[in-house]
Amino acid sequence: MRLFPQLLLLSLLLLAVGCKNKGQSDEPARNGAFAKAKQTEGPNLQRIIDSGELIVATISGPDTYFDYQGQPMGLQYALCEDFASTLGVGVRVVLAPDTAQLLRQVETGEADLAALPLPTGSCASSSLCFAGYTNKEKTLSWALRSEATDLAEALNDWYNVAIEARIRQREKQRFTARHTVKRQVHAPFISREKGIISTYDALFKEAARQTGWDWRLIAAQCYQESAFDPNAVSWAGARGLMQIMPATARHLSLPEQQVFQPKANVMAAARYIRELQGQFSAIADPEERAKFVLAAYNGGPGHIQDAQALARKHGGSPHRWADVGYYVQNLSNARYYRDPVVRHGYMIGSETFGYVESIMNRWRQYGGNPSSLSSPRSMPSTLQPEGEEQRRPHKQNRFSKERRILSPEELETAQ
Repeated sequence: MRLFPQLLLLSLLLLAVGCKNKGQSDEPARNGAFAKAKQTEGPNLQRIIDSGELIVATISGPDTYFDYQGQPMGLQYALCEDFASTLGVGVRVVLAPDTAQLLRQVETGEADLAALPLPTGSCASSSLCFAGYTNKEKTLSWALRSEATDLAEALNDWYNVAIEARIRQREKQRFTARHTVKRQVHAPFISREKGIISTYDALFKEAARQTGWDWRLIAAQCYQESAFDPNAVSWAGARGLMQIMPATARHLSLPEQQVFQPKANVMAAARYIRELQGQFSAIADPEERAKFVLAAYNGGPGHIQDAQALARKHGGSPHRWADVGYYVQNLSNARYYRDPVVRHGYMIGSETFGYVESIMNRWRQYGGNPSSLSSPRSMPSTLQPEGEEQRRPHKQNRFSKERRILSPEELETAQ
């Protein structure tokens, strides 16, 4: 029994030593999928934080960076965005036409880093170093100025394969979901024989007077966007009948609380269509110009202007959709999106081309014809043949009211 206190004391001493050694051991491995950069200090990091943005140079492509209907996409961009979030800043992209220009942008300080997997052994410039994203063989990495040691340290501390795997999976899911629109699909016609397309025909006619378009063309576009559901929301945050993006809504002074209001949404779209018409005012033919405007509404005016530049370069007409549409479809081909005349890079042009074709086909099904298009100032307000009232068949939202559906003739008389 005398040995028991001694054995107890010895056990306590051994336990204390073990705990001390455990505390002095290496820091437990962090969950790499959620690891964030250390609070590294330095002049380059501080400058980035003070400016509020990480400036990234890259070459446009499906795996690097591209604009998809106002949304930045691409694995390299997404990785940069994740790193920037550890600093509490945003990302601004500077596109380069080739690798040589890309490296110059970094060397001259135009960009903080080159977000493109570059061969680590091929850079002859001693003013550059490699950090951040690195492939498994460590033969490709991002490049930045050698003097930016604080930025390099932060990048290396942030990046690991688990982070890449997480972001790669997230981007794959985003790309797969890019066509997702939460909406209630309604019939494309209420009454074909009576010329009543939807309960929003009066709004389309009002928008037509602002744009110079046939109101049925705006109806066809609305059906393509939302299937006449005023509550529709896309994967990217586009909202309402005409699927106005948040940034576009701000640009058009459409208050967030009004974005689902049918009239406010359609009138904002009309303002945007007028704005786009101004950018393609050199196209004299109204039907041709409408195709360009629709393409720009969907894919962005910059990409369509790139396709015009390609058509001009290769002997086609920049004012003819048959010529320009070919290059819109081929802006997913490196031969074209890396052409020096292309400023906005890669796009999934086949979708934008299909968007235009679908709307124009539906417009003709609605009874549209080129003679019904004109300039905004001379747009007539003639309407369709008479019809009888019907009840509103589809879902409402808090901005919608139960009302009679008047025939076009009755609407004209009421105005």
